Formats: sequence, structure tokens, C-alpha cells
Amino acid sequence: METLMDLGRKAFGICLIAIGIQQLVYGDFDPVFLPGAFASSPIYTFLAYPWGIAFTAAGVCILLNKKSYQVSLIMGGVFLLLFLFFQSPYLLFVDQYGNSLGTWTRALKGLAFAGGAFAVAGSYSDENIQLPSSIKWLEKLIPFAGAFFSTTMILFGIEHFLYAQFVATLVPIWIPGGQMFWTYFAGVALIGSGVCITLKIKLKLVAMLLGTMIFLWFIVLHIPRAVADPFGLRGNEMTSVFQSFGFSGVAFVLALLKKKS
Repeated sequence: METLMDLGRKAFGICLIAIGIQQLVYGDFDPVFLPGAFASSPIYTFLAYPWGIAFTAAGVCILLNKKSYQVSLIMGGVFLLLFLFFQSPYLLFVDQYGNSLGTWTRALKGLAFAGGAFAVAGSYSDENIQLPSSIKWLEKLIPFAGAFFSTTMILFGIEHFLYAQFVATLVPIWIPGGQMFWTYFAGVALIGSGVCITLKIKLKLVAMLLGTMIFLWFIVLHIPRAVADPFGLRGNEMTSVFQSFGFSGVAFVLALLKKKS
């Protein structure tokens, strides 16, 4: 099980590295972390490069297990900060479509990244690592890792019902059972797993199943779409490949955290 835990951490680290490199290539913030509306500000592009470097470096640290506890805590705090003080206010008070759940998709991924980072940190929390007081308070957020990640899963599941016709188009037509069936099935699975993880009901089993499901999406859905269109919309499909890979890793980490989160 420790091997699976380590693989889950590494999957999340690889996800950060890949998305960080993408941000450096395009000289832009991933809209998951900062609304595109900020792009009109000159400082937006200027900060995109150091952000991409920091993002990539954090992924390398987690992948190589170098200061990964400290790095995961800091990244979890940063992701949560961006969700609470940039994405959420923008969607609530500025974006005219912010009352639609669909417009929250990217921001909710940012919340899932926060949960993932805190989950990775929680997997090291037994090691009694000394921290400076400036970041030690972030340890108090580790128990909420599952709730942050599961909130995204639950709301994504609801989206499968609200936008079923669109989601169905993402399901490969060669999969038996029909596109609508798998759309609703995945919606139920996401909502159910999110609720169970939040309430710690059969946590290990449910999180393992969730990680397996997301990993299957990574293989049968996201990789083929990225191969077909690797550079469209600034590599959006490639981003989805690594997000699904990283989120599957987070689910496996949550499955093995036991009482830590």
C-alpha cells in the first residue's frame, strides 16, 4: 500500500510539472488558477513565468520526494488562496454567468488541486517535520483535504446531469452501453464517492474506486482526445490528460490516509 501511496504522490507531482511547463510554453496562467479576465493587466503576463517555474519546481520536489511535505503545504495554501480570493469573487460578483455551475468548472479544479496538495502533505504528517511558523498553520488544513477534493467531485457529478447532452459527447462511441448511460453513471459515481469521502464512509474502498475510475478516463478518454488535438486552445486537451492523471493519484492518496484527513 505504501507503494500505491507513493505512486499517487508521484502522479500529482507529474501533473504539476506538466501544467507548469505548459504555462511556461504559453506564457500564461492556467485559467484553473486565475480568471482569464486578468489577462488585460500587464503584470499578468509578467507573473506567468515565475508562476510556471514555481509550479514546475513544486512538482519536481513532490516527484523526487525532496521537501515534499513543506512544498505540498505551501502549494495547497496557494491553490486555496487563489480559489477563495480570485476565482470565487470573480465568478460571484463580476462574471455575468457566474450563477451557472458550468462556469465554475475551472475554479473547482483549483479547489481539487488544493485538496490534492493537502492530501499529499497529509501522507507525510506522521514524520514530525519541523516547520517555520509562517507556514505551520497550514497543517490545520490537512484534515480538510478530502472535503476540498470531494466538493469538486460532487459538483462535477451534478454537472453530468445538468449538462448531460454535452458530457455525453465526451464519451467514446465505441464503449458499449451508450453515451448517456455512462454520462449518468459517472455522475452518480462522482456524487456518491464525493459524499462518502467527505463523511468518511468506506473511505478506503470508495476512494480507491474513484481513483480507478478517473485513471480509466485518463486512458480511454483524455489521452485519445489529446492525441487528436494536442495544441488546440493552448493545449487544453493535454492539460486534461495530466489533470486526470494527477486527480487519480490524489484519490489513491486519500484512500490510504486513514485517519489523517
